[in-house]
Amino acid sequence: MKNKLTKLFAGMVLAGAMTATAQAATLKMALDADPVSLDPHEQLSGGTLQMSHLVFDPLVRWNKDLSFDGRLAEKWERVDENTMRFHLRKGVKFHSGNEMTAADVKWTFDRLLTSPDFKAVFEPFSGMNVVDEYTIELVTKRPYPLVLNAASYIFPMDSKHYSGMDDKGQEKGLLKKHADTYASRNASGTGPYTVIERQQGVKMVYDRFDGYWDANSPGNVDQIVLTPIKEAPTRVAALLAGDVDFIAPVPPTDHKRLEKSEGTDLVTMSGTRVITFQLNQNRVEAFKDKRVRQAIAYAVNNEGIVKKIMKGFATAAGQQGPKGYAGYVEDLKPRYDLKKAKALMAEAGYEDGFTITMMAPNNRYVNDEKIAQAVSSMLAKINIKVDLKTMPKAQYWPEFDKRSADMMMIGWHADTEDSANFTEYLLACADEATGWGQYNSGNYCNPAVDKLVKAAGSETDPAKRAAMLQEVEQTLYDDAAYIPLHWQNLAWGASKKAGIEEVVNVMDFPYLGDLVVKE
Repeated sequence: MKNKLTKLFAGMVLAGAMTATAQAATLKMALDADPVSLDPHEQLSGGTLQMSHLVFDPLVRWNKDLSFDGRLAEKWERVDENTMRFHLRKGVKFHSGNEMTAADVKWTFDRLLTSPDFKAVFEPFSGMNVVDEYTIELVTKRPYPLVLNAASYIFPMDSKHYSGMDDKGQEKGLLKKHADTYASRNASGTGPYTVIERQQGVKMVYDRFDGYWDANSPGNVDQIVLTPIKEAPTRVAALLAGDVDFIAPVPPTDHKRLEKSEGTDLVTMSGTRVITFQLNQNRVEAFKDKRVRQAIAYAVNNEGIVKKIMKGFATAAGQQGPKGYAGYVEDLKPRYDLKKAKALMAEAGYEDGFTITMMAPNNRYVNDEKIAQAVSSMLAKINIKVDLKTMPKAQYWPEFDKRSADMMMIGWHADTEDSANFTEYLLACADEATGWGQYNSGNYCNPAVDKLVKAAGSETDPAKRAAMLQEVEQTLYDDAAYIPLHWQNLAWGASKKAGIEEVVNVMDFPYLGDLVVKE
């Protein structure tokens, strides 16, 4: 059987050969997976946001100091305690050639409010006002401390491009998860790149947009060729062989290989993405018993997973938000204690255990499949037999949305760089209208927790707000509302000619439009 991977890389080398000058370069990139859609509102995920920063542009974006730089918004000011005014750049063109105006931003905002994944981010907002052709106002229902955080998720879409009907008789602007919509297959943003080729799961090619508005961008990459490679050793081998220029993520087991290689750089960074398991209380009667949930928390050896599977390249977690976040509680540590776990199972009447199903992705988080296998083995020690199924993330997310297993893995990076965001999406009582609990596959629901998080959302005193969110973390810990594993660190690998250290960030969406590749 012919080696398809070798042929694929050979084609990439021919198609993506470096040009003769430093003014134009091709970046050959291998990631663990490609984005599931070109619709920036279909899924709130790392892959979607990485794509959005290539094809679209936000009003503002995070910088390395975790403050904000203006992008499509040149400047902003607070009008009153509930209103923030944004002044848009003039002369910005969409890939279609249409000019971006306040009407496009308003259209995008209104569309975001209908997104099952994004609506919770914008729940604190009452609406967006169009002041004039290049000025908009974000208006909140109450004083809200995270307006700019939310604005970093507004990637204006080309409202004219997405108007009308497609050749299938559907509205071009239709937003629907896991569906073959026009917006999932076609994109017109203001970003540095256009998508010129896309074969889901095989290859994706981005070309530099000649009409890109940011003349000050130092980026010289004219084309990005993305090849999804699920297997980490194969990604690393491709980089070491020179078949690709940039890979992510790099598993801890391969860090030394890259560090020893003269032609490659390893860039690492402390991460804030928490990896967890959720326990579906609607599917498993035993999970409604707090003692059973606590037993599982005590049975899972977080620190052992970090040491053996993550090779120390992660931080064992006992709560959602990492140190430095407003809700962090110093005393909430991982609580591995197998003897106590067995005692809690016996106390709850489940000494003989029971059988559950578990699902996890095998190409979304670092070592996700190995972690799921380890947790399954740990639960066997308290007589919980696990029927584990892992799958690529493109197949996993539809199953997650359907809550197809009793115990499901979910990782989360706070979209607003704030503790409250974890609870809003992962553990709030599910509310389709607001989007709260959108990724709560455990169906955990504690109205007192939701009330605290909502109160924190309008509290502008940092100390009072932190106290509220710390109470939330303590309650979730005491309830064993979910099973926290660790905060996943970040690692990227690249050839030395690609200056990726300048464009990567803790949010894990590299600003590749600014990347400079040297000859």
